[in-house]
Amino acid sequence: MTHQAGIGLGVDFSVLAADPTDSAALVAGDVTLGDDRGLDDVLAFAKAHDVVTFDHEHVPEPVLRAVEEAGGLLRPGRDALRFAQDKLRMRTRMAELDAPSPRWRAVTTLDHVASFAEETGWPVVLKASRGGYDGKGVWVVDGPEEAREVVDRAAAEEVPLLVEEKVAFSRELAVQVARSPHGQVAVYPVVETVQRGGICHEVIAPAPDLPEAKALRAQQLAIEIAQALDVTGVLAVELFETADDVVVNELAMRPHNSGHWSIEGARTSQFEQHLRAVLNLPLGSPRTNAPYTVMANLLGGEDPDVYRRYLHVMAKDPEVKVHFYGKGVRPGRKIGHVTVMGDDYQDLLERARDAASYLRGEQQ
Repeated sequence: MTHQAGIGLGVDFSVLAADPTDSAALVAGDVTLGDDRGLDDVLAFAKAHDVVTFDHEHVPEPVLRAVEEAGGLLRPGRDALRFAQDKLRMRTRMAELDAPSPRWRAVTTLDHVASFAEETGWPVVLKASRGGYDGKGVWVVDGPEEAREVVDRAAAEEVPLLVEEKVAFSRELAVQVARSPHGQVAVYPVVETVQRGGICHEVIAPAPDLPEAKALRAQQLAIEIAQALDVTGVLAVELFETADDVVVNELAMRPHNSGHWSIEGARTSQFEQHLRAVLNLPLGSPRTNAPYTVMANLLGGEDPDVYRRYLHVMAKDPEVKVHFYGKGVRPGRKIGHVTVMGDDYQDLLERARDAASYLRGEQQ
């Protein structure tokens, strides 16, 4: 999707991919096969290109450091990326910025978890400091026995843990902000994300019935975080909405699933905006193209023949836009999304859910 945005900008776009069947490798004209987390391959790739950016946070910090020391231009840079790579660093930095956050603590033993739970009450949320996404590396535990399993497994695998209070929130929100090297910012409307099992299923843009004060608070918070962390590119800030505030949950320094709606729903998609930012081009307008845009993720089901079914979806509702990612189908895997725009978000939500459900094979 970033490559698609680059075509219109006239950007010569290359991809370092671990496998020729990776989604970006299937569509990009210039593909280098190699270890996208390995020092030699990443360093050689960076030396051959003007600017390097990322579609995940998992390139090890020593590799990023070596690229920068060799004169490679990374956007976002290592000093910013480390806060998206490591939740302990992120929480520490959010505390320094006085950004609203859950109560949290680094933990290494069950006693640490139990002591924290005495202050906040059970359940609590245990998180792996590194590597978690889409619900992986996150455990909601109701008591010491459940916590023991997580702590013991983390110790065996040498995975740092933190514990957080389980925030009493009414819904989950997200906001994308883009920032260029010379400090220009563009912030998108705050969206509502519908999560099930730790996986984003739907996004409503903008978040319906969100008080203006909270929306402005969330947008300003995203801008302040992007500036404080010296982010270049798109930053996604995932939030909890509480009774009187918004609370920072996670950060991602790349185009993010909660912003996929912007391909059709905004004047400038998050993917084009990311490229504009990392290339230090003037940023585009983040204004919306319709009162509401609803995006529903397409998760793989038991039947891998997804493409046979999209003929029906297109015929039934020609206004639904279908995006496939070129990924192999397996149950629960994000393999695409659908988007629909209009005036009534409840109607849009029903239509998007219907299309995603049919594509998944839940309707015959």
